[in-house]
Amino acid sequence: MNRAELELCRWHAVADELALQQAAIENILASAAKAIHERGQFHLVLAGGNTPRGIYHRLCAAQTDWSAWHIYFGDERCLPPADSACNSRMAAEVWLDRVPIPPFQSHAIPGELGAFQAARMYAETLQTVGDFDLVLLGLGEDGHTASLFPGHEWGTAPGSPDTLAVLDAPKPPPQRVSLSAARLSRARQVIFLVSGEFKHRAVAEWRAGKDIPARAIMPAAGVDVLVESALLVPLVEPVKQGDSKCI
Repeated sequence: MNRAELELCRWHAVADELALQQAAIENILASAAKAIHERGQFHLVLAGGNTPRGIYHRLCAAQTDWSAWHIYFGDERCLPPADSACNSRMAAEVWLDRVPIPPFQSHAIPGELGAFQAARMYAETLQTVGDFDLVLLGLGEDGHTASLFPGHEWGTAPGSPDTLAVLDAPKPPPQRVSLSAARLSRARQVIFLVSGEFKHRAVAEWRAGKDIPARAIMPAAGVDVLVESALLVPLVEPVKQGDSKCI
């Protein structure tokens, strides 16, 4: 494996969840400052789930030009927009409604319309958006990221659509919308946020080269994984090796 391959996936161990939050905030604000300086806008894709909640809350105090931020979502559950399980609702409550990002620059996925229609409409939203400046992603216990699940379509092939309608997700609710792996990979920077004791096996499988959805996100610049150091301890039960480009 050559040096270029080794650098495609960079693992950054942090002591605990608070250290992960701090590292994530520093990376987000640095990416925002660079994008605003170079292009006048910052296009950010948010992760859902529990891991980023504290990060979003702490961003409320950040000193930045909020008028230049454009917000998108990596996936959404097909639920009423006020449902607390919606990624857009969580982000709005803990962060977005508390900072002066222009409302028309925050692009929620209209999951309440159902998976097919919401996917079509969000694909239209993304038509005029080039490469994202930063994509934030999480890692599920089964290796899923966004709403790309093992055994389902990930949208990795050339020409894959920007959005995917998910009708039979293994976690409730079954209907979801997800950005495809191809679209998530069209980014200048991708950061995975990985914490929680139940992620140990998913981390081990990823590092061993198992074909999990998280490995399908591979922009030209590679990815950075912020991970609690306890999750890097080898499993007692070995994981089958694969052809991983991550170390």
